Amino acid sequence: MPTFLLSHSHPADECPFAFAAWRGFDSPLRHRLALSSCLQGGHGLWWVVDAESEQDALRQLPHYLSERRR
Repeated sequence: MPTFLLSHSHPADECPFAFAAWRGFDSPLRHRLALSSCLQGGHGLWWVVDAESEQDALRQLPHYLSERRR
């Protein structure tokens, strides 16, 4: 199965929205640790994801995060 690195970044004032996007969103990534630079001022989040395709990997992120991914 392919492995993907999902990367999301946001401005500092959108930090609360990036974390709130997970509320009520069912995903295998929920409640797992993610790499984050928010506390250091970088405002980036990263996940390593195993999925059949890029689309399957992105479906594991809430819409707010997936539409702002790299």
